[in-house]
Amino acid sequence: MKKLLVLLFPMLLSLSGHAQNPALAKKVLEKTGQVIGRTGGVSANFTISSSKYGSTSGTLAIKGTKFNARTDKALVWYNGKTQWSYLKSTNEVNVSTPTQAQRMSMNPYSFINIWKTGYSLGITSKGANYIVHLSGGKQKRTINEMYITVNKNNYIPSLVKMRQGQTWSTISIRNFHAKNQPNSIFTFNSKEYPSAEIIDLR
Repeated sequence: MKKLLVLLFPMLLSLSGHAQNPALAKKVLEKTGQVIGRTGGVSANFTISSSKYGSTSGTLAIKGTKFNARTDKALVWYNGKTQWSYLKSTNEVNVSTPTQAQRMSMNPYSFINIWKTGYSLGITSKGANYIVHLSGGKQKRTINEMYITVNKNNYIPSLVKMRQGQTWSTISIRNFHAKNQPNSIFTFNSKEYPSAEIIDLR
């Protein structure tokens, strides 16, 4: 029994160290950021679900911090500062300066910048993927904790789980394409929605 423990102890230390390896987690996130943050932009399909808000699917185009998200219920434009959310059911456009969590709810790739704001990092390996863990600790944040699943070969993320308070949300990502995006798609064009009511929430 003692001999078995002697053999197992280094293995357990190795696993524990890997799980808490912030240097590797940082490297994975940096490489992921390079893939997602390519100069011309990228596009993907996504589905976000949570016990509190239900589920919705749509398409996403991003370029740097800008994004354009489209679902069957809403269209969202974000130019890096201002967000316009068009609700199809009410024909209203809400104009706002979104919080970190609000940006994450429509742009799952926001983590490529969020992790740099003081989160503790850890990482584990599962099959063909890395699972990177971000923890905000005791600091007051709109997103307390995140798990990001990233492919080991191409560094494309496929799943993001985030916790806001006690509520977990899951974002699955598929059909990733490195595709150039025009800047015009990240700003709301009122001429395309002439009858919509504009509500400024800033």
